[in-house]
Amino acid sequence: MGRLPFIIAACILITAFDIYCFNALMAVFKNWKPKTKQIFGIFYWTFSVLLIVGVFAGIFLNLFLTLRAIILVAFFLTVACKMAMLPFLLIDDLRRLFIKLFRKPSKAQPDSTTSPQPNNLKTEESISRSEFLVKAGLVAAAVPLTSLSWGIISGAYDYQIRKVNLILPNLPKAFDGITMAQISDIHSGSFYNKTAVKGGVEMLLAEKPDFVFFTGDLVNNLTNEVKDYQDIFSKVKAPLGVYSSLGNHDYGDYYFGKESSPAKVKNLKDMVDVHKIMGYDLLMNENRRLKVDGEEIGILGIENWGMGRFPKYGKMELAVQNTDDLPVKLLLSHDPSHWRGEVLEKYPQIDAMFSGHTHGMQFGVRLKEYQWSPVQYIYKEWAGLYQEQKQQLYVNVGYGFLGYPGRVGVLPEITVFTLKRA
Repeated sequence: MGRLPFIIAACILITAFDIYCFNALMAVFKNWKPKTKQIFGIFYWTFSVLLIVGVFAGIFLNLFLTLRAIILVAFFLTVACKMAMLPFLLIDDLRRLFIKLFRKPSKAQPDSTTSPQPNNLKTEESISRSEFLVKAGLVAAAVPLTSLSWGIISGAYDYQIRKVNLILPNLPKAFDGITMAQISDIHSGSFYNKTAVKGGVEMLLAEKPDFVFFTGDLVNNLTNEVKDYQDIFSKVKAPLGVYSSLGNHDYGDYYFGKESSPAKVKNLKDMVDVHKIMGYDLLMNENRRLKVDGEEIGILGIENWGMGRFPKYGKMELAVQNTDDLPVKLLLSHDPSHWRGEVLEKYPQIDAMFSGHTHGMQFGVRLKEYQWSPVQYIYKEWAGLYQEQKQQLYVNVGYGFLGYPGRVGVLPEITVFTLKRA
């Protein structure tokens, strides 16, 4: 697979980093008893080797989802903690290198009876500074360990209902006050708590939306990841229907590669079939007419269309066909970069677009009047409602998680919209 060279390179880099951290710790705690050093060394390297083996096993073997999640959690937390410690180790090494290069050696011969004391003081001072920096690094490492651990324990399934008034000036009177819910980025291959996932679906259903949008990424890589959760998401029903679109992870590109193959084609067919089984109306470059009391609006859905390295399978020219007479058009498109990349410029008839994809990077701050996440430096529109002239975009930060099995500050979201005329 194309991922193997990258994974091997990453493991080599992590191993080199492990050696660096281990030597730094041993230098600072050199007063430990030999037995203590030996026990610490055995534990340190056994854990590191098992973690790398576990990563390979999780990727290439059919492990239980819970076991894969445990390995991923341990790996992510370990790397995050060591990265937090790295700046302090580098500062200490640079400090000692600077002293070695630029401190002038004393020309005077020391007196054998009096000189050892000042030299010892200098040595003790040097060691104390190194010890301070390394211990400060250990304290810094505890910060991500604590916050990311809490994000796993508390944040991963802490579903939040967000209510939004969506004002659509051309909305037919029959639709005024109707409610629509959105979920996105389920990533069922990452889940490890079926009860919690079910609880989120029950929260959505308790809102009794008139119709529901699911905006892509049902799985991480393969369609069969959803088999343990298919029964739960099949419970998502609404009087006017459940409409869905595909995300970049739903095609199998990250497992089979970008080139077509029989296995990849079957995986996508299985994905389409799963949507049918769950009762989701999957829109693949097509549209539906939603009718209430004789009045209609359009629901359009396209396949994934993303800027940069993400695939552009979507074909808007097909999705908008035969919709010119509809007063309002709502678009499901997984990647929010599609809004600025194509929709704003070429399709002014789209009133509102609904996306996911960013996850809010699963880390940041999200308050009523303020939000911040590192992902905003990649995506201009990354969470919440945006508007340019008469067109709107809503980005849902996702129901599930990917990579890091938790969330800090940017919690999983169920959005409930109330459609309003003006």
